[in-house]
Amino acid sequence: MGSRGQITELLNQLAHDLKTLEIAYEKYFLGTEKRAPEKERQKITLRMRKMITHYIPQTDLRYKLQSISSRFNSYCGYWDRIQRLIDEGRYERHTSRINRSESFKPPTGKVSAEEIDNPVDNLYEELVTAHKACELRPPNREQVVSLLSRQKEAIQKRFGNKQVDFVVVTEAGKPKIKVRAKR
Repeated sequence: MGSRGQITELLNQLAHDLKTLEIAYEKYFLGTEKRAPEKERQKITLRMRKMITHYIPQTDLRYKLQSISSRFNSYCGYWDRIQRLIDEGRYERHTSRINRSESFKPPTGKVSAEEIDNPVDNLYEELVTAHKACELRPPNREQVVSLLSRQKEAIQKRFGNKQVDFVVVTEAGKPKIKVRAKR
């Protein structure tokens, strides 16, 4: 096959190409690319098969080839599963992007004083930001409003007539709304 330097260079190039293919698939799954990178995947598959059929006497290089090969096979299974979910219409990132674009209403340009000073809107924006930071799908605004209205009695029992603040905190990787009495 070649010397140790040539084999190392081939393995490094194969690992780099695998990383590039991984990025290309992520772009496809996010919807920025129109087609799956099938040609690139076929090229890497053929190169991987050629590398595996050759005898490599150095143990560390054989180990590196096996790790690249197993990573590639794992990615192939993942990519096939995600492609199947997309074909069935059950893939979350695609459906959520479609739902957001359908429900988007462009701003009218007129902002009332109620919208600026509405604490529910401010709380909802903080909650959406926290969900995005945790890479979670944010709840609907209606869900947040209904949660606050359901909890209104419990809050009044706990704090009485005191003024309260709603604070968005992240605990164990999940954003939550906490209630605190104003001082």
